[in-house]
Amino acid sequence: MMKALSGGTFSRDFTASIVVFLVAMPLCMGIAIASGVPPERGLITGIIGGVIVGLLAGSPLQVSGPAAGLAVIVFEIVRDQGLSALGPILILAGIIQFVAGILRVGGWFRAISPAVVHGMLAGIGVLIVVGQFHVLFDDRPLPSGLANLMAMPSKLLGLDNEPAFIAFAVGLVTIVSMLGWEKLRPASMKLVPGALVGVVAATLVAFFMGLEVARVTVPESIVSAIALPDEGIWSQFLNPTIIATALAIAFIASAETLLSAAAVDRMHNGVRTDYNKELRAQGVGNLLCGVAGALPMTGVIVRSSANVQAGAMTRLSAILHGIWILGFVALLPWLLQEIPMAALAGILVVTGVRLVSIQHVRHLFHSYGPLPAVVWAATLIMVVATDLLTGVLVGLGLSMVELLPHLRKLGLKVGERQDGEAREITLDGSATFLTLPKLSAKLDAIPATGALKLNIERLSHIDHTCAEMVKEWLQRRRQSGERVELLGATGRLKTFADAA
Repeated sequence: MMKALSGGTFSRDFTASIVVFLVAMPLCMGIAIASGVPPERGLITGIIGGVIVGLLAGSPLQVSGPAAGLAVIVFEIVRDQGLSALGPILILAGIIQFVAGILRVGGWFRAISPAVVHGMLAGIGVLIVVGQFHVLFDDRPLPSGLANLMAMPSKLLGLDNEPAFIAFAVGLVTIVSMLGWEKLRPASMKLVPGALVGVVAATLVAFFMGLEVARVTVPESIVSAIALPDEGIWSQFLNPTIIATALAIAFIASAETLLSAAAVDRMHNGVRTDYNKELRAQGVGNLLCGVAGALPMTGVIVRSSANVQAGAMTRLSAILHGIWILGFVALLPWLLQEIPMAALAGILVVTGVRLVSIQHVRHLFHSYGPLPAVVWAATLIMVVATDLLTGVLVGLGLSMVELLPHLRKLGLKVGERQDGEAREITLDGSATFLTLPKLSAKLDAIPATGALKLNIERLSHIDHTCAEMVKEWLQRRRQSGERVELLGATGRLKTFADAA
């Protein structure tokens, strides 16, 4: 921290923190509302994610806070078990994450198939869109994704209802302003986020036209929003439902965080993520969120990418963004109370649509064949039709099918030798998600020598999870100026070699 304050990076971190703050504010409130809890609970998570997790994080440029990826599961917890169950669930989930970080299992989360992760996010995106579609009309979402989907036509047919029509119009102003700004904004204002423009435009329209629409409700004091656990919390720790839900939250939050951290690493050439340290920091963050009665947190790619693109250099940017949220909520709660609920719903509808990455499933299909695309689609469908955890487990189960033809040879040997001025790394055997932690650790430990050769002529098979990891490693090394040569790619490995 002292290094960040004393070095020449302070001005860049300061500027980036303001950009991230402007991105985070509407998302923190919108995700809370989508989760079925008051908006201030999301703001508390944003503050903890910035100030506390920012200090402890193993990924210095990643920003933590409430994530759209957990909104669906939190909504189900609040609906089925009540808001009081969220605290003990998050405390347990945080402890599980912290212990997992101590036991150094962070690297194993990288072994989860990208098809499963993107299928899960796509399913969450669909659920957010069909749920928040109803909030666009100042109505409440229905209990399930399928019910929300079936009720969408009747909402559109009911636009002759004046209050619903006005709320829908405010939501459309938000969406059009957000997308229009992102497409047409001048280069000098590229750091001004579209979500902020959309919320401001809708709020001004509603205010100056005196529109009767539902608005955000936040307390005058953020301290009064903190809901500490009561004495009965100890008995809830023995509840099997609480324990199972905590495990699910810990697993999904950890996977989303560490995959987001890997994506952030691809955006810059600075300090690489310490996955186990990041897992411990997230555990502390979620434990504190549970104590405060807030939402669960993860590392979030939208805010993290905004942080990197705004020029952040150290963890100070993430910490400051949490301080700005705290200051804004403490000093200007009346301003937040002017924001229409339909405006936040509009932002989340756009966010949900963007989680459904058709481009990614096309990439999986063209690069690795139909199986990863089937895993993606099955995960998406099961998340929408059943629940988040079932969808992820189905996706993980289908990922195992890729191992069946190679059950007799699942081992992988990683050799290393000096070949003249270059260091040569040899892969011998089958590279699957089972060997990914070992392979990833070995590749990341190779020093920057200026010249590398990766020999895969003895590699009998590489699955899409390992292939994506190795491609990212190659790209990162090459972007840093190293000469990296790929040797021995033939037959079924040619596609991998060409992509790398």
